Amino acid sequence: MKRVLLVLLACLVVAMSLAACGSGDSAAPSTSQGSAVSSGTADASNAQGLPGRFAETKKITVEVFDRAVDGGTKAEDNFYTNFIKEGMLRDYNVEVTFVPVPRWTETEQMNNLLAAGTAPDVCLTYSYPTVQTYANMGGIVDLAPLLESNKDKLTDLYSLLGEENINWNKDPDKGTIWAIESMLFQNKRINTFVREDWLKKLNMAEPTTLEEFETMLKAFKDNASTLLGANANKMIPFLLSVDIGWTADHLLTSFIPNSFTDSEKEYFANNFDDRHLLATGYKNGVKKLNEWYNAGLVWKDFPLYPAGDKNIDNQMKAGYVGAFIHNWDYPYRNGDDSIAANIKKLAGADAAYVAIETFKNDAGVYKKFLSAPIDRKIFFPSTNKETEASLLYLNWISKLDNRKFLQIGEEGVTHEVLPDGIIKSIATTGEKFMNSPYNIDYTMTINGLDLGDKDLTTKSVALGYAGVEPKYVQKAYELTSKDAFIEKHINVGPIKSEEGMGPALKEKRDNMLVQSVTAKPEKFDSIFDSGMKDYLASGGKAIIDERAAAYDKYHK
Repeated sequence: MKRVLLVLLACLVVAMSLAACGSGDSAAPSTSQGSAVSSGTADASNAQGLPGRFAETKKITVEVFDRAVDGGTKAEDNFYTNFIKEGMLRDYNVEVTFVPVPRWTETEQMNNLLAAGTAPDVCLTYSYPTVQTYANMGGIVDLAPLLESNKDKLTDLYSLLGEENINWNKDPDKGTIWAIESMLFQNKRINTFVREDWLKKLNMAEPTTLEEFETMLKAFKDNASTLLGANANKMIPFLLSVDIGWTADHLLTSFIPNSFTDSEKEYFANNFDDRHLLATGYKNGVKKLNEWYNAGLVWKDFPLYPAGDKNIDNQMKAGYVGAFIHNWDYPYRNGDDSIAANIKKLAGADAAYVAIETFKNDAGVYKKFLSAPIDRKIFFPSTNKETEASLLYLNWISKLDNRKFLQIGEEGVTHEVLPDGIIKSIATTGEKFMNSPYNIDYTMTINGLDLGDKDLTTKSVALGYAGVEPKYVQKAYELTSKDAFIEKHINVGPIKSEEGMGPALKEKRDNMLVQSVTAKPEKFDSIFDSGMKDYLASGGKAIIDERAAAYDKYHK
């Protein structure tokens, strides 16, 4: 009997040793550090892998914006998605599948996915009302208890976002968190750009007032043959898109009285539209665009192309556009296929877009409206059955080493390191091309370059646009946030009247602005006023009233 027991004991020891050896992933041990996961669903003692690796492979799906970039790669399957997939499998034993969503219709697409119950496990959107709508229907996971119970495992996520961004949307009464806010690391937004070489040809200085800007547009139109030669009939003094609130932002907001932001309550109640449609004086800015359109100073065909349509950028790339308003660095993006690179190929080495300040408000200030340091809203739909693995995904992409690689890529391929440590981008094509600036579509917890050193980051931004002289980027970087008004975080919990209204009100806003700009001058007032009346009656007024009441409740 003793011999039998000894044999059985020996067999048991061997079996346990074999089981222990087979409990980890077959990949080589990771040398990076991570957060330990101690729940019963994860292997906290796995000596062969990163502390926190799951014993059994978990599978999650992650949303990624698809920008359909010319010369780009598949948003859901490329060099950078593979880097993330391999890292998550190695470090946490989590298998990641990316789900592409069109960038320019992301709100509508996300509504469809959530309604169908097919949304990815990890989602992001710019529309918080969309999140709130489905949260009220039981379609969104409350992150508050998950974040609290897993906080010790999410050190990189908390280090990047801080308590403020993570708790930004926390309900002041119920304590629920339906979405966390990613970090807007460089709070930059919009610039006004003009063709510097055209100004030189016409012996004109950069315009510093609305009147000078208008004079410049007229000069571009009147001298189309000088500037464009045989393509004179394709001249576009000022470019617009159907997203007028964005591509005319600096002009429109310059008509808003400087005092509009003095009343915190008034600003909060009327500022749910991120294009500032409801601000005092906005109509006057739209009327100025109407004047320009009827005078032939604005692209006649702009209503034909939806936001994000490639033909809009193609007008600039072809060298037909004198001035436009867009993202603060827009002409310098995308390396060899950037707007800046294309106009140099067609119009010569001197061809360039330069950022300017030209639209003063009534106080003589070039006031820019910037958001608080928040960006995309990250949330988990209720169909997510792997919430812990999803949180670890957010932690993994928030780790400095991981997001730094995603933002600047490989040394010698997508960037070079100068002697003083500054990062200089290299124009890249093929599999390692980045579809978005600093790969922001894969670093969903941060928008903006962060190298871990503020001074190094700032200097590197100027060299982050391959083929573009740093002086242009530096000027654009400075002007876009000069004299900025940064929105304050005012948390009043959910606004019921906003739920589900985002896409509908956006469509009404864009349509009324397009119709107003393209109207005959004598029809402008009636078209704008009727459009605004419809916008307010369709939910806008209810939102204003509820926001004002909520402000009084929590902040009076």
